[in-house]
Amino acid sequence: MTETPADLIITGCTVLVHDDQERIGFEEDAAVVVRDGVVEAVTTAAAVEGTPAGERLDARGQVAMPGLINCHTHAPMAALRGVAEDLPVDEWFNDVVWPVESNLTERDVELGARLACAEMIRAGVTCFADHYFAMDAVAAVVDACGMRAHLGQAYFSSQGPRGREDSLDFALRHRSGAAGRITTALAPHAPYTVTEADLTATAELAHEHGLPVHLHAAENRDQTDASLEQHGATPIEVLSRTGILDTDVLIAHGTGITDRDLPVLRRASGRVAVATAPRGYLRFAWPTTTPVRALREIGIPVGLATDGAASNNSLDVWESMTLTALVQKSSTGDPRWLTSRQALHHATLQSARAVGLADTVGTLAPGRRADIVLVDLTGPHTQPVHDLAATLVHSARAGDVRTTIVDGRILMRDRELLTLDVPSVVRELGERMPALLERGHGRRIQDYRT
Repeated sequence: MTETPADLIITGCTVLVHDDQERIGFEEDAAVVVRDGVVEAVTTAAAVEGTPAGERLDARGQVAMPGLINCHTHAPMAALRGVAEDLPVDEWFNDVVWPVESNLTERDVELGARLACAEMIRAGVTCFADHYFAMDAVAAVVDACGMRAHLGQAYFSSQGPRGREDSLDFALRHRSGAAGRITTALAPHAPYTVTEADLTATAELAHEHGLPVHLHAAENRDQTDASLEQHGATPIEVLSRTGILDTDVLIAHGTGITDRDLPVLRRASGRVAVATAPRGYLRFAWPTTTPVRALREIGIPVGLATDGAASNNSLDVWESMTLTALVQKSSTGDPRWLTSRQALHHATLQSARAVGLADTVGTLAPGRRADIVLVDLTGPHTQPVHDLAATLVHSARAGDVRTTIVDGRILMRDRELLTLDVPSVVRELGERMPALLERGHGRRIQDYRT
């Protein structure tokens, strides 16, 4: 190890690591050395006692782990948290959310994104995959606050060619933005709002420009049944015949994925991943959930997500991790599945794969970007610790995250946000809310008719 000062040394902690088989493990009384935004070493605390550093963090009683990744959300919808409650999904869209979204200005999107990023940083989320409108504003917020993000400008076929063109333009202008912390994707909304011709064109653009695709598909079983009736194919089969599955594609939700879809997904020539956000499925009373076990068996990574705060009320990926483990046990009838270590694997390496960053983040190892969170396990609700993986998955909470680091930069220290001013955001959002929530105009950005 070089004797020139490291930028940051975290010492005295327990470090969550992965072995060469990607199994979760823990190294106690350890240290993490960060230089130039990269993890230089994971070693013992004793080994770095005399190593000079620009900053040292004493993390005794804490776990250092890879920053969490929110694999599918709509960050600006934090501004709409709680506006559409206790409704079935069609009424939720048609009567409230899509009429309200027709009022959105770029400033509304910016403020919602700031609020969302503050919430995620405080919950130990270092990277998020976002799929929304006016995404230039979201990219600017990501740049300013220091997070990592995978961004796509959403479009519907009802917008005409302009929607797809704008999605491409955004992706090309912002990829590798924010000093490399932004990656981008083409973002058709879903097979039920985007025609097969537009999906085919999107797949062609993805190949031409080397871009991935991020979209909703087979969100629930009703959508799958409606697609079979209207198109003679499931949503996943539509993605296959339009070439989307031959791209690198991130599919949001997939609770409507059926057994007939599994061979289609297995044969896909692209890198296919799925994002699961179980709280929203419970909230909408959907009868199925993402078939994580079946997808795992055919090699499809499943990342953890929250969806937007308008449907989930929370951007807490810790809660998504806990619910994923519990709902999978219930849906499979097997208490041995999903184990706590498997859930942590979904929260770390599988989530990194889902957003196309498996070579960059997702594990604390030399050469990976230093996206690190420190989790305080000294509280009464996390003691005693008999099984550290179970404590992290089933006992720890978002509020136990003490410090959040992205690219070696501390974004939150001892629960204090360093890059975002929440009170000013909340104040201005409050002033803008009456205009944003107005629905008397009778407009909506789209119709939910599956």
